[in-house]
Amino acid sequence: MSEITKNSLESSLRQLKCHFTWNLVGGENSLDDFENRVCNQIELQSSEFKATECNILAYIKHLRGQNKAALEYLQQAEELIQREHADQAEIRSLVTWGNYAWVYYHMGRFSEAQIYVDKVKGVCKKFSSPYRVNNSPEIECEEGWTRLKCGRKFYERAKVCFEKALEEKPKNPEFIIGLAILSYRLDTWPINQNPINALRQAIRLNPDNQYVKVLLALKLQELNEEGEGDSIVEEALEKAPCATDVLRGAAKFYRKKGAVDKAIEMLGKALKSMPNNAYLHYHIGCCYRAKVLQIQSERYEEREKLPELIEQGLDYLKKADELNGNLPNVCSYLASLYAQVNQYEEANYYFQKEFSKELAPVAKQLLHLRYGNFQLYQMKCEEKAIHHFIEGVKIKQESKEKEKMKTKLERIAKMRLSQNEADSEALHLLEVLDELTEKCSKQMKTQRGLASASLLSSASIAEAGDEE
Repeated sequence: MSEITKNSLESSLRQLKCHFTWNLVGGENSLDDFENRVCNQIELQSSEFKATECNILAYIKHLRGQNKAALEYLQQAEELIQREHADQAEIRSLVTWGNYAWVYYHMGRFSEAQIYVDKVKGVCKKFSSPYRVNNSPEIECEEGWTRLKCGRKFYERAKVCFEKALEEKPKNPEFIIGLAILSYRLDTWPINQNPINALRQAIRLNPDNQYVKVLLALKLQELNEEGEGDSIVEEALEKAPCATDVLRGAAKFYRKKGAVDKAIEMLGKALKSMPNNAYLHYHIGCCYRAKVLQIQSERYEEREKLPELIEQGLDYLKKADELNGNLPNVCSYLASLYAQVNQYEEANYYFQKEFSKELAPVAKQLLHLRYGNFQLYQMKCEEKAIHHFIEGVKIKQESKEKEKMKTKLERIAKMRLSQNEADSEALHLLEVLDELTEKCSKQMKTQRGLASASLLSSASIAEAGDEE
C-alpha cells in the first residue's frame, strides 16, 4: 500500500466512531478488571445487547494481541445484528464495521480495512443527513449502551450519547429507555422532569422491557409508594422470570423492603444462569450478612441460626472474592464474619488484604474503624485499636466514620483517666486528638477562605466585563 493511500486510510479510521476511538480503557487499573466488569455485568443481558457485548469483547481481544479472536467476536456481532435488527442491519452494523476496519488495519491487512471503511461511508451516504461517518443517532445509541455496560465511570458520557441521539429522533423508544436508565442510575433528571413520568413513558413506548419496570418500582419505593412497586415487580418477574437484570432489580427491591429471604431467592435464580458471576455471589453474601446483623440486633430468639447463616455468608463472599478481588468491602465483610465465629487468623488475613487495596478516603476510614473495633473487642488489644483509630482520624475527609473514631478515642482516654488521673498515655491521646481537630479546623477555614476569594475574584471579573 502506498504511503499516500495508507495515510488516507489512517485519516478515515480516526473519523470512525467505534470502540477504537472511544477511549474505553483509559485510566483503568488493568485490562483484567475492565474485562471482568464487562463480563460480570448483571444488567443488560438480554439478547438485544449481545451484539454490544461481542463488540466490547472484540476490542478487548485486540488489546490482548488476539486479533483472530477479535474477528470471531465481530462476526458474532454481525450475525446477532442480522437476527435482532434485520430491518436496520446496515445502520446497526456501522460500529461493528468500524471495529473490523481497525482490527484489519492493525493486522496489516490494509485493503480489507479499506473495504470496511468504504462500507461505513456507503451506508452513511445512502442515508444522508443526519447520517455521517462520525455522527448518527444509532452510533450515539450504540456508544451509550457500550459505556453503560462498561461501568459507572462511563455513565455521564453515556447519558450525553442518548441525549444527542434524541435530538435527532425525539420519539425513538430505545433512545428514551437508554436515557431513562442512565438518569435513574445517576439520579440526575432534567430540570422540572419527574423521574416517575420519564420511566412510565419509557415503559409505554416499550412495554416488553421488564428491566425498566423494575427501575420504576425501585423509584416508587424511594418515594414511599411501595404498594404500586410491589405489583410492578411481580408483573416483571411473571413476564421475565429468568432475566438476570430483572431478578437483580427485584432482589434490590425486596432487600430494601426488608424481605431478605425473598432477595436471596431472586439472586439464587439469577445465579443459575450466571454461576460464575462475582457480583451475584457478592450480593447473596451481603444478604446473609444482613440477616446476621438483623438477628444480632433484633431477634434474640433466632440466635441458634447464626452459625449456619455466617457459614453461608462466608461461602458466597469467598467465592465472590475468588472471582473478582476488587469488589468493595468484600474482604472486610469476610473478616467481620470470621471474627464473629472466633476465627481470628482468617479475619486478620482478610483485613490485611483489604488494607493492601487502593481505597477512597472514606472507605479507608471505614476500614480503620472496623479493624480498630476488631483489635479492641475481639483481640483485646487496645494499643493497636488506638493506632488504627488515630490513622483513620488523620485522613483528611470529614465523615461519620471519622466522628465515630474520635468518639471511641475520647472514650478510651476518659475511661483510663477515670482509673488513673495521671495516665500519661491517656493524656497524650487527648492532646493528639485536640491537635488533629485544631489542624482539621484550620484546613477547613483555609478552604472556605480560598473558596470565598475565588467567588470574589469571579465577581470582580464579571463586574469588569460589565463595565467594558
